[in-house]
Amino acid sequence: MAANAAGQIIPFPGKAVRQVGFERTELQKILDLYGRMVAAGEWRDYAMDFTKDFASFSAFRRAAEKPQARIEKRPSLRNKQGMWTLFGEHGQVLKRGHELGGVLAPMERRLVKAVDA
Repeated sequence: MAANAAGQIIPFPGKAVRQVGFERTELQKILDLYGRMVAAGEWRDYAMDFTKDFASFSAFRRAAEKPQARIEKRPSLRNKQGMWTLFGEHGQVLKRGHELGGVLAPMERRLVKAVDA
C-alpha cells in the first residue's frame, strides 16, 4: 500500500487490502487518551494488533498483565451496531458505537476520577 499527499491509503494495483488499520485521526484520539492516562498513572504500556477483520489497541497497567482496556475497530459491523467497541479488563463489552469519541467516553470519565483523586 502507498499513501497519497492527503494521507489516504491507496492499495497497489492488483493487490487487495489485507488488514484493517486505524486512520491517522482515529489513532491520534486513541493516543491522546493513552498519554493522559499515562500522566495520571493509570496505564504504562500499549500494544496494537492488525488483522484482516479488525484492528485493536490494548492499554496495560503493567506489561505482564491482561489489558486494562482494549479498543477494537471492526469495519464489518459498521452498518449494524457500530464498528467501535471498548472492552474492559475482563473482556466485557463496556461500550459500542459508530463514533470513536462516544466509545472512548467511559475511559475519559475514568481519567477525570483518577485526576481528582
